[in-house]
Amino acid sequence: MTNADIASTLEQIADLLEYLGENPFRCRAYRAAARTVSGVTEPLAELRRDGGPGLAGLEGIGADLAGRIAMLIETGRLPLLDELKAQVPAAAADLLRVPGLGPKKARLLIDQLGIDSLESLEQACRDGRVAAVKGFGEKTQHAILRKVAFARDPQRRRLLWKDADDIARDLIEWMRRCPQADRVEGAGSWRRGRDTVGCIRMVVASQSPAAVIDHGIAWPGAAAVLERVESATRLRGPKDTEIAIVVVTDVAFGAAMVVHTGSRAHTDRLRECAEERRLVFDARGVVPIGGEERPATSPPSRSSATEEDVYANLGLAWIPPELREGRDEILRAEDRRLPALVRLEDIRGDLHMHTTESDGDAPLAEMVRVAISRGLEYIAITDHGPRVSMANGLGPERLLAQWEEIDRLNASLAAAGPPPIVVLKGVEVDMLEQGGLDLPDDLLSRADWVVASLHYGQQQPGTQITARIIEAMEHPAVGVIGHPTGRLINRRPPYEVDMDAVIAAAARTGTFLEINANPWRLDLHEIHAAAARDAGVGLVISTDAHSTAGLDLMRCGVLQARRAGCSAADVVNTRSLRELRALMKRDGSRRG
Repeated sequence: MTNADIASTLEQIADLLEYLGENPFRCRAYRAAARTVSGVTEPLAELRRDGGPGLAGLEGIGADLAGRIAMLIETGRLPLLDELKAQVPAAAADLLRVPGLGPKKARLLIDQLGIDSLESLEQACRDGRVAAVKGFGEKTQHAILRKVAFARDPQRRRLLWKDADDIARDLIEWMRRCPQADRVEGAGSWRRGRDTVGCIRMVVASQSPAAVIDHGIAWPGAAAVLERVESATRLRGPKDTEIAIVVVTDVAFGAAMVVHTGSRAHTDRLRECAEERRLVFDARGVVPIGGEERPATSPPSRSSATEEDVYANLGLAWIPPELREGRDEILRAEDRRLPALVRLEDIRGDLHMHTTESDGDAPLAEMVRVAISRGLEYIAITDHGPRVSMANGLGPERLLAQWEEIDRLNASLAAAGPPPIVVLKGVEVDMLEQGGLDLPDDLLSRADWVVASLHYGQQQPGTQITARIIEAMEHPAVGVIGHPTGRLINRRPPYEVDMDAVIAAAARTGTFLEINANPWRLDLHEIHAAAARDAGVGLVISTDAHSTAGLDLMRCGVLQARRAGCSAADVVNTRSLRELRALMKRDGSRRG
């Protein structure tokens, strides 16, 4: 099983335990373990074989959980999950797809109203029966009715990019073991870095397509063969994902990579470019008009062995995969105006993370130690403020105590010379439902870094939510707005917010906007991030890490910034700490 499969199974167990009213600490342990697993980049199966502490060495995973994960890796099954499923109605899985409808509320609706599907839930809302259940009411009923359509959306069956990435990397490694495979690369929406992936595509260069297809079908992750033809196959992979493997000749590899990376809008525009030059472009290569009637195995008349060749034949600069969405990338490639996109190695600091003082899984010292090992020059510790009581948010007294601990730690790090890292005293404050922030101004003025986020009142009208966010940006201590639209991909739509007004206010006040790297969030999405960049708003890519493994999610945020066309200059945490401080606002204006 992939890491994504394991994390999904642990989350499912947590949901079922909560539905059955089990000990909340046990539910929390499974959710924490799922969060840890989803952030681990190395396959857990390899972690068991490396001779070190193995699974039990991961944060929040003790001997019992490590044993269950080992069983999942070895057998693909877990008796505990089967036992729990037998005790929970099948309809619960459907109801839990509705954003905000957790296990406890789902059980109330099933027990009291006999809900057995999304359709019957929708009808119960229309009949007013949901509002009559204790703990719901008219407002909740209206919200559920609005979100049932979101739960039915077929797009929600697409995998998060991070989950697809785990599968794609495993498949690429497997295909590269095939002796007959000369080149193997992933393509499709996974390569473009879309926040969700429907089909994982592989392009293989080989003179022996049958042998390559045989090897692909033998992949341990393949659950079923959906289709097989001479030089391609479709498989059913982990998490019910569709896998497509296409085998081409080496001379057509570049053309096939361009076509199978997509998007359709991008490749359609490339075909138009070809027609303008009296050429034909397809997965076999680039040929003059009239020369397209040729056997699939014949070589193209112009080199198409690399993507650079293909784009050059069409009079274009090579376009990074993340930009191939059919927007303005073709025009930019014609004029040689494509940006040098930000890279993971450009990131110098991480400015949003949590410790065990609030809802994180690792203490301060451990987060700092791992940040040093990742080569970061600075980090900000931003545990929650008091409004997020469910996450053990910090009031003034606890926050000051944490800042004193950070001061001592920084002094210790600098005792023998230049410190390997600087830890900023930060906090993630909440925008209160009726306005204002959840910590006093005199305390926030002493912080090095303040993230302002909206966690409550997400069903308020868009005008009210927008006003709350703009009010927070006008506060002189607030440096960045965290996950500005509040979306949780496949789980919760963004709240109603006027992002044009938010971006304009960010430009006016010198407040940064966050690209939250958590795979469930990726918020801002690329359209809003590009608009913020064009308005001169600084962007911060942050992990929002709740564990040391979460620090590795930075690459997901960088990928999102690349999709927005951002260069390193557009991302403020690519700068040194001194340069960052020069950009930070003071008294509502930007310096530097």
